[in-house]
Amino acid sequence: SSKLRHVEKDVLIPQIMRDRAKERCSDKVQAFTKCCQETGFLMVVKCRQENSELKDCLVGHYSDPLFYEECKTEYLKQREEYRATGIKKKKQKLASNV
Repeated sequence: SSKLRHVEKDVLIPQIMRDRAKERCSDKVQAFTKCCQETGFLMVVKCRQENSELKDCLVGHYSDPLFYEECKTEYLKQREEYRATGIKKKKQKLASNV
């Protein structure tokens, strides 16, 4: 059945959404990270632009009902595989920027 438990709706699916939104906003993530590395303590002031672009990008995805449905489908697919095989799919680590 595709009934979702509370924890799935509130924790597990949002986690997929966060991961996938970060991938889709990766250029903004990189720009913000780069800015922070270059400015150190002043990053709050200096990287305001990058930070708000990153936030806008992420929030845009979080509030998109189509994106939610996409991530829900992805979650249900993973849950189905797990139930069928008993093997949890390892969370793919996003390659961290060096």
